[in-house]
This record gives sequence, structure tokens and C-alpha cells, in this order.
Amino acid sequence: MTETNKIYRMDCLEGLKRLPDSCVDLIMTDPPYLIKDTHAGGHSQLARSIQPVNDCLKENDLVSGMNPLVLPELVRVMKRINCYIWCNKAQIPGYLDFFVDGLGCSFDMIVWWKTNPPPTFHNKYLSDKEYCLYFRKGGYCQPDSYEKAKTVYFQPINIYDKKDYPHPTIKPLNIIKNLIENSSRPGDLVLDPFLGSGTTAAACLELGRNYLGYEINPEYFGTAEKRILDTRAAERMIKNTQNPE
Repeated sequence: MTETNKIYRMDCLEGLKRLPDSCVDLIMTDPPYLIKDTHAGGHSQLARSIQPVNDCLKENDLVSGMNPLVLPELVRVMKRINCYIWCNKAQIPGYLDFFVDGLGCSFDMIVWWKTNPPPTFHNKYLSDKEYCLYFRKGGYCQPDSYEKAKTVYFQPINIYDKKDYPHPTIKPLNIIKNLIENSSRPGDLVLDPFLGSGTTAAACLELGRNYLGYEINPEYFGTAEKRILDTRAAERMIKNTQNPE
């Protein structure tokens, strides 16, 4: 029996197969994918942080993104297709083919435009954008303000988050919170099959959503557990401040 408001250290495909049909309200995920070399130097901090990730993906034949067997399982467990997937440019056509051409979903593209991207050399453009595809077919999407309906976020990489919760592709908490709030209701179940540093779980705790996450990497799993504990402690402190005995 899979419990909610819990994260599991396991391959997400194994975890997904344990879930019943139509049990998830929203999926928010950032699958691992090959991070291109910036040519900033093999001994740079950036190069050192991404190389172990790239090596692992190559060893497991996942250089183009998630295992294709995962996508049908994601569709199966959703009540209605309601899914945010972070990806790189090379993956976009494949996701459009699966969700739009294959399943008739509508889609939007969310862009995180980094205001402090790492420098690049050798006549390359900056890696200053990350993409998130939102697919839905009957899924809930109700931004409650003009600001929350915007699809482009201009903001810096948060170096403090990366220090506190180490992960090479950590996403800003406020962006994840906004997307979850736009596409779910309080008490809904949000699934992240590639939990990473635990941003999705932290966002759900702050928004009153239930969460479920899978992370196979033991180091990232530990990071996510720490982040969940930190978030729970912060939420308790806020509650005690608002409702003193």
C-alpha cells in the first residue's frame, strides 16, 4: 500500500506500477536529462557538479530523458491529464508527439529565464532558459490573477537553495508553488516521480496539497528528506506564531 505525503527511494517505474488507476490530480516533475557541457573548464564547480549526473544517465541509457515506459504509467495514474514536465529543447518534440499528437492534449510552455546564468565560452549563447511543458486534457487550470497566469519567469538561480539542498538542476520554489497552485486544489494529490531535491514536496506542504514522490538516487533522496523536515518545522513555527496558546 503506497502512502501519500511520503517519498520513496526507488525507481519511479516500479513505484508507479503500485499505484491504482486515476489516483493523482497533478504531476509536477523534472526528469533527469543530459546537461550539455558549458566548456567552462573541466575543473570548474559547474563541471564537477554535473559530470556525475551525466555519467549516470549515460550508463543507464537515459541521455534523452526519462524511460519512455514511464509516460504511459503517468497517464494511467492521473485522473485527467494534468502534467508539468521540465525538459531541455531537444526533448520538446518527443513530448509534443506523445501528449499532443498521440493523446490530443492542449499544452503551454513555461519558461524560467535566469537573470544570473553561468558564463559560457567558445562562441556559444548563454544557457539562460529552462523549459517546462504543461499538458492537460480536462485537467484543472485556474490562475487567479494576471501575474499568476504569466508563462515567463525572470529570476536568478537561488545560490542559497543550491547550498542548502544540493542538486545540479534545482528549480525555484516560488515557480513550482505557482504552477501547483494554478493547477490543483487544496487537498489534491501531487505526484513527482523524479523528486530530486524535494522542491515539489516542499511546495505542497506550504500549499496544503498532498504529495507523493520517488527518487532513486540516495544522495538526492537524503536531500529531499531534509528539505521536507525543514519545511514541516517552518510550517509548525508559522502556525504557532499565528495561533499562540
